[in-house]
Amino acid sequence: MTTPPALLIAGHGTRDDAGAEAFRAFVRELGRRRPGLPVAGGFIELSPPPLGEAVAELVERGVRRFAAVPLMLVSAGHAKGDIPAALAREKERHPGVSYTYGRPLGPHPGLLRVLERRLAEAVDPSWDPAEVTVLLVGRGSTDPDANAEVFKAARLLWEGRGYAGVETAFVSLAKPDVPGGLARCARLGARRIVVLPYFLFTGILPDRVRTQTEEWAAAHPEAEVRSADVIGPEPELLDLVLERYEEAVKGDLRMNCDSCVYRIALPGFEDKVGLPQQPHFHPDDDGHHHHGHGHSHSHSHAH
Repeated sequence: MTTPPALLIAGHGTRDDAGAEAFRAFVRELGRRRPGLPVAGGFIELSPPPLGEAVAELVERGVRRFAAVPLMLVSAGHAKGDIPAALAREKERHPGVSYTYGRPLGPHPGLLRVLERRLAEAVDPSWDPAEVTVLLVGRGSTDPDANAEVFKAARLLWEGRGYAGVETAFVSLAKPDVPGGLARCARLGARRIVVLPYFLFTGILPDRVRTQTEEWAAAHPEAEVRSADVIGPEPELLDLVLERYEEAVKGDLRMNCDSCVYRIALPGFEDKVGLPQQPHFHPDDDGHHHHGHGHSHSHSHAH
């Protein structure tokens, strides 16, 4: 019987210790869920362990094949460029190792169910959903395709659930920002607003969303504003990561290439088409090849 490929989880990284530990605990829980399947996880930046250390850990356990799953909600620069480039570097560091690359988590129905629970936890039980406007707040990116995926998640969350509306904002790099998104809700007539962070775990950016929400609410007492919690290590998230792993193993990736800035000349981003991808340098990575190697963004993501 052929041994299945190991599972490598690639995280973004955070300066928030609790958020980084939430990621590491999540990786450990995945290992408990699939005994016999080698599982390791590492970060692109900011937090230990670096992705290269996680790969080295798998290699030391005798792994020759693995499937890498980006623990990210949208396919932005990290998922499209940094991780594939880092994986290409690790393949050079560990001759004979092969891997496939899975797709980001996306607005999966399981995650939408978790978001719905987070909203239910945040609102007053007496509130009519038809009187509640949701502000879904994403990380924000310089990649328009990634930002568009957050809008897609907002629309899917709105469909069939009876909310007055689901608006979208970003905490960094893209407009509207959190105060701008809340102001838009108010201009649309919202009097009950729930700010829903589109983040997997706690961290500096979700904390910033909550702080900015509280500041805006204090300045606008005419609106009732609540803050919901992040998605967290829910069973649906564990199931989804394993689903993405199985897709990668089978080669059923279905990557979104239609509006990728590395393939399509989008207005204002024409210079990114065909841009080679470099591995993101992680300060904790003690590997031997810090200079990295260019990895053209082919979107096959299978090696």
